Amino acid sequence: MMKTLNNKVAVITGGSRGLGRGIAEAYVQEGASVVIASRSAESVEQAVAHLRSLGGQAHGISCDVGKLEQVESLADYACEQFGGFDIWINNAGISCPTGPTVHIPPEMVTPLIQTNIVGVYNGSIVAMRHFVPRGYGKLINMVGKGERRPVPLHSAYASSRAWVRNFTLSMAKEYKNTGVGVFLLNPGLVETDMLDDLHFIEGYEHNLKVLRVVKRLLASPPEVPAQKAVRLASSKTDGKTGVYASAIGPDRMLKGLFAEIVRVIRRQEPPSYDPRVTLVEPALDVKIPDKAPKRGEINHYLLYENQLIRRD
Repeated sequence: MMKTLNNKVAVITGGSRGLGRGIAEAYVQEGASVVIASRSAESVEQAVAHLRSLGGQAHGISCDVGKLEQVESLADYACEQFGGFDIWINNAGISCPTGPTVHIPPEMVTPLIQTNIVGVYNGSIVAMRHFVPRGYGKLINMVGKGERRPVPLHSAYASSRAWVRNFTLSMAKEYKNTGVGVFLLNPGLVETDMLDDLHFIEGYEHNLKVLRVVKRLLASPPEVPAQKAVRLASSKTDGKTGVYASAIGPDRMLKGLFAEIVRVIRRQEPPSYDPRVTLVEPALDVKIPDKAPKRGEINHYLLYENQLIRRD
């Protein structure tokens, strides 16, 4: 039986767990060989063993995508194992604590920039150096919350996704006549272990309540966006570039909303969701007022004991 990705080789960063692992599973089931990468050599080894147990051809190495030389080594490794690669997915990504921008310690934002921005840049240029001279290949970059609009309390993550969108669509136009497909995939909110380990700036942990509702309404298992990744890598996108695919659609939203309405009508308890929550000390120890001062009143506020209060 002919499978969708027979004889294709895919490189997947962040492929040892979560969405990346879900995509790797979907790819081997569709006949592709895969090379996965992650910073943890142990998690790569475990994921490769799992993929092989499914009958897939799989290899993997540890790689910090924020370091160009390691991404180049990843590409070389794929060529050594399979003679080249046809698909490259920049999936590796991290987040930082929920909270106002200046309150988040800079040392927690820098790794996000290195992974979500520099890592995508590194992976993209390494893949394109391989694809463009050959006149074929498919590059898939991940976007998500914030790709089109600001997201308060998640400004670093949202901005990184907006950068990826603009960067990827720019490349799609630049290389539109080369035969290489440059694509975007928005997986939506995915049920992975990242949702079970959350960080909040102290004083903003109440936002977990909102996440509980959003998760019930919109979260989907990795298998759902993985099928979108299969389609982007398949012959259905041959000759195309700049394609945007999203696992977020009205069907998913309506399904989640319907389930929530039924739960309320039946007075059922919501599904249990108790992630590990880590509180992070703010870099700026000033509480933001719940209400902004009226126009002309800004001079009537002063800083006292780390809070903005009105002057009498």
